[in-house]
Amino acid sequence: MFQILLAEDNPGDVLLFREAMKSRGVSCNVVVAEDGQKAIALLENASAGQPEFAPHLIVLDINLPKYNGDAVLRHVRRQPLFDRVPVIVLTSSPSPADRAAALALGANLYLQKSSDLAQLLDIGRIVETVLESGPGAALPNIRSDS
Repeated sequence: MFQILLAEDNPGDVLLFREAMKSRGVSCNVVVAEDGQKAIALLENASAGQPEFAPHLIVLDINLPKYNGDAVLRHVRRQPLFDRVPVIVLTSSPSPADRAAALALGANLYLQKSSDLAQLLDIGRIVETVLESGPGAALPNIRSDS
């Protein structure tokens, strides 16, 4: 079973993400961190030899309380245990500057949240593809400009 860290403070978006995984039949355990501080704490616990939760994928909102998504992403990429774990930034921000910053910090994909249910559920297909590709793999044929 895949372990996914979902750093997201909006309960509605958490519900939609879980529904997208369910609709694709992705066998996963989604651990939610409602803010950047909790996301970093989960990762630090795993790095410190307490790997009760070591994610195969990190899905990260940019606009998190306490520590924003950029700070979490910087932390992820500095940790040897997680430097090859795929990171999908899933955010409401359409800003080209936010996109460029996330990709420069090591995000594998930058996806803009949509109000269209079909596009939201398509996240399940994207996550499934990323998980099947494995850590550090190139991610061809995935639209990251939505």
